[in-house]
Amino acid sequence: MAPLPDGFSYAEWNATYNALSFGIAAMGSATIFFWLQLPNVSKSYRTALTITGIVTLIATYHYFRIFNSWVEAFEVVSKDGGNYAVELTGAPFNDAYRYVDWLLTVPLLLMELILVMKLPQQETVGLGWKLGLASALMVALGYPGEIQEDLAVRWWFWFLAMIPFCYVVFTLVVGLAESTSKQPSPAAASLVSTARYLTVLSWCTYPVVYIIKNVGLAGPKATMYEQVGYSIADVVAKAVFGVLIWAIAAEKSTMEESGRLLPPH
Repeated sequence: MAPLPDGFSYAEWNATYNALSFGIAAMGSATIFFWLQLPNVSKSYRTALTITGIVTLIATYHYFRIFNSWVEAFEVVSKDGGNYAVELTGAPFNDAYRYVDWLLTVPLLLMELILVMKLPQQETVGLGWKLGLASALMVALGYPGEIQEDLAVRWWFWFLAMIPFCYVVFTLVVGLAESTSKQPSPAAASLVSTARYLTVLSWCTYPVVYIIKNVGLAGPKATMYEQVGYSIADVVAKAVFGVLIWAIAAEKSTMEESGRLLPPH
């Protein structure tokens, strides 16, 4: 893990503190919601919704760890009743928790979408393996660059990680377009399409945040933008995306109950 820069202002420290706290609250409440909704969707969609809750549960745990690591890395004191001063304690800030989280949750996020679309079994298995391995490779290639101070090395690993990234995005935008059009109702097709493009939009945030330190920003401000940016992207990619997965499952379940969509045998 890269050492934290010195010289944080209270505003910079507090912005990161609040962003991580927001991540905990959003992921934790989303997990409770998804699992409470399990009895309200058809059996064929419960696996997708269960995985959705697992993703946000894993994220909740890691956000607790990141938050605690952030707090332990600093001492915040008010001197003589004045403004707060922020000083490093010397304890490391372990941002590797974020990459461990992504390594576990990113493949599962893609699996949620594939399962709730209810594609043919062979296509589901094939896409699951391809997208899962590509997304895991993307995360694994990103981490060595994240902990580097050498900007040339950061750029190199960013470029390598973008190769599987582009494959996954292309599959979401182009590869799943035909399957989306075959969804059993316009409402379901619209929700699946929204989930696909939300994933692409939120994912495009990550490579931008990744290169913050490469484009002139440095020190505490760059660290703050990184942590806040990643936290917002995570909430959108996991919690908000999960709500769409639930909405797709609920729509299809309603259709099955009304007899407009036959459940799988």
